[in-house]
Amino acid sequence: MSWLYALETLRHAAPWLASIFSFITYLGGEAVFFALGLFLLWCVDKREGFYVLSVSFIGTVVNQTLKILCRVPRPWVRDPNFTIWEGARAEATGYSFPSGHSQNAVGAFGSLALWNRRKRAALIVFPILAVLVLFSRMFLGVHTPDDVFAGAGTALLLVFLIYPVFSRERGQRALVSWVVFLLLISLCYLLFVLLFPFPADTDPVNLAEAQKNGWSLLGSVSGMLAFSLIEPRFIRYKTEAPLPAQIVKLLGGLALALGLKEGLKPLCSLLFGAALFPNAIRYFLVVIAAGLLWPLTFPYLSKIGAKKAPPENDENSPFEEGTRKDNQ
Repeated sequence: MSWLYALETLRHAAPWLASIFSFITYLGGEAVFFALGLFLLWCVDKREGFYVLSVSFIGTVVNQTLKILCRVPRPWVRDPNFTIWEGARAEATGYSFPSGHSQNAVGAFGSLALWNRRKRAALIVFPILAVLVLFSRMFLGVHTPDDVFAGAGTALLLVFLIYPVFSRERGQRALVSWVVFLLLISLCYLLFVLLFPFPADTDPVNLAEAQKNGWSLLGSVSGMLAFSLIEPRFIRYKTEAPLPAQIVKLLGGLALALGLKEGLKPLCSLLFGAALFPNAIRYFLVVIAAGLLWPLTFPYLSKIGAKKAPPENDENSPFEEGTRKDNQ
């Protein structure tokens, strides 16, 4: 705690720094990871998007499992004399170890740096952003160094372990097999948080949140499985488009996905009350809308800002070549 007390003193002396790091810390939020994954899938490269989302998914499972097993309280709970930056309290929920924001930041920016490692700027900018997020969690007082380094280390390990799965183009069969593997992981995690005999001192709010995350992950990966079965065969959307079209694709798609995600909440509450399993349905529908329905608009949106019609290219899908091989 001595390091956090030193940062607390600096925070009180220069509150403007806390305002800056309050902004930086959002780069480690789940919403940023979600938006980044969709941006890559829609506008850059499907394999890279699947890689980043896979790191996020497995990282979430590991992070949530460690949190509910270790049950380490937040710094200000462990030491009532310690104060945090109040602006960060709303996002600092649940158990403290390991840091989810730190894991998200290293997972996202580490994946981007490794994937684009031939670009010097990527090897400089992305690690700097990750380090800034790590420091922000401690500077704002919501995590200890142990929390931060455990989250960062876990994410870094996953970045390198998962990379070989996507380092070269593979067929649809390989993609489907990978998503089935993710589905099994999500199912195991859900059964763990539902059935494991946790000690009596387990916070019921944190346990309920872990169970909610389990249902959400199961629904998300089920949607990814539908995507991996349908998109390479029947949609094969192109990620290339003029810049104005890319902006419309991204903003329109995010509005659709986030609007559906939040809009289904009251409907699920009305139909199912406080039950947690509807989160699986909600996230499944969000992934289906983002991965299969929204890309149906891409051929039309790609005309925005285009000087001439883009050439036909049936080879666009990174999984299509392997699909043809699998079908032979």
